[in-house]
Amino acid sequence: MAPLLDHKIGDAMLSSLPLRSKSNLLTCSLILVIYLTSQPALAKPSSLKEITDGNWEEILAGEWMIEFFAPWCPACQQLQPVWNDFADWGEDMGVNIAKVDVTEQPGLSGRFIITSLPTIYHCKDGVFRRYQGARTKDDFLSFIDEKKWQGIEPVSSWFGPSSFMMNTMSALFKLSMFIRRCHNYLTEQLGIPVWGSYVIFGLATLFSGLALGLILVFIADFVFPSRRFNSPNYYQKKQTMEQARLIQQLEEEQEADGEEDDDEDDEDGEQEDVWRRRASPEGHPEARGPGYPEEALRKRVVGNREDEEEDS
Repeated sequence: MAPLLDHKIGDAMLSSLPLRSKSNLLTCSLILVIYLTSQPALAKPSSLKEITDGNWEEILAGEWMIEFFAPWCPACQQLQPVWNDFADWGEDMGVNIAKVDVTEQPGLSGRFIITSLPTIYHCKDGVFRRYQGARTKDDFLSFIDEKKWQGIEPVSSWFGPSSFMMNTMSALFKLSMFIRRCHNYLTEQLGIPVWGSYVIFGLATLFSGLALGLILVFIADFVFPSRRFNSPNYYQKKQTMEQARLIQQLEEEQEADGEEDDDEDDEDGEQEDVWRRRASPEGHPEARGPGYPEEALRKRVVGNREDEEEDS
């Protein structure tokens, strides 16, 4: 009875309104209906998270499934709808589903050593395992629900994304991407030939290597100075050794001069013997008396030579 009574009361009130008011009420109702029907349904917020160089450390806590992809990769494009559907189940299963665009995040590509696309990693409290199963939603769900990841050997701590080695790899990948962008800027924006860009990078590498080498040498000398230069008696010992070397050199020179004098004396003695033999009529050396002058002996030898020449 009550609904029927309310309906009659509403009809009575509506019939009591003037015709213009009825027209305005109908117009407003029609506009309201059109507005409500034209509004799109509120989309469900996506459960798929995006990992970057700035927030990648979030994956070290909790359970994660992470896909590394590239927009130009056909296999990644084929997997993307499946991965989005899998992400809708992440909240119900208590696992975070994420993706990484390696073209925009080269540092993460080097940190996780991405060599093929797409690559999927499972992470549980900072322990990483590489997923190598089938790539369907049911396989992903069973992998998490049945904890199949426990049968996969985790990545070694040496190659973990937070290790020193992987930090270095990340820096190298970032540097390579920076160099590539610089090369594109030089060739496309400034119009420099490709070979000119290579020359610029070669010279920059050469000078940076020289500067780095000098810095390392200075640091090594400062941190690990040579002990001999720090010794208080180093310069005194050096001076003593220098004096000993000079004395030895002088002694060697004096010995050499003494040997030359001995050789000259021997030559003079041999020459004198020759003169004596030639001055002797029998060809034997003639004894020199104490009063026999050496100059007379030489003149006699010269005279014998002239006589032999005249006879011949």
